[in-house]
Parts: sequence; structure tokens; C-alpha cells
Amino acid sequence: MSHKSKGINAERDLIHKFWANGWAAMRSAGSGSSQFPSPDVIAGNNIRKIAIEAKVTKDDKKYFPKKEIEDLKYFSEKFGAEPWVAIKFLRQKWMFFSLEDLNETNASFVISNKESDLHKAISFEELIE
Repeated sequence: MSHKSKGINAERDLIHKFWANGWAAMRSAGSGSSQFPSPDVIAGNNIRKIAIEAKVTKDDKKYFPKKEIEDLKYFSEKFGAEPWVAIKFLRQKWMFFSLEDLNETNASFVISNKESDLHKAISFEELIE
């Protein structure tokens, strides 16, 4: 399975989770390739809207280019949504991070699969409370 297919399947998994819990959700096809900022997943109910940059990885760290996070923040501000980063490390459940909880480097933001970062995460169930 290609890297792109894995990402698409992960985004679809999130969409199914939202719909199964009474939220509406959709994938933003072509996110990252449009001239306009667009998150991977948009979800909402009659109270909240969420914009998500979603990643799956078998590595111990996941890096996000600064532009990707800046675009998520910009889109969320314009759309009136909460920006979230969702990461699924190998053999773990989805974890959600606020932008403030990402670790900044010179060129990117990063989250590791270490307890020092994982304690900042919230679960899917906590996200939709």
C-alpha cells in the first residue's frame, strides 16, 4: 500500500469515527496540493467545528513543516474552527494535540511517541466531549 493510500485510509477512519458519534465529517480531497489552505479533515456538530491535520506513522516522531501548521491555523481562523493535529503512531489509538502542544524546531513542529509528548494528547473520546 502506498504512503498516500495509508494517509487516505487514516483520514477515512477518522471520518467514520466522527459519523459514528453523531458528528458530520469530511475529507478535504487534495489537502496539501491546493493553492488554498485546507486541512485533511473537517468535522462538526451543532456546537463545534474542528479542522484536523491527520498523520499516521511507524516512526517514533512525526514532523510537520511550519507552513502546514500555519495553513491549518489560518484556515481554522477563517472558518471558525478549532485547529487540531491528529497522530496515530504504530499500534496506538488516535491522539489529538492542540497547536500549542507541538514542539517547535527551526524548520518544523514535531511530536514524539515519548511520554513527555504523549501526556499532552487527548483521545478521540475526549476531543468530541
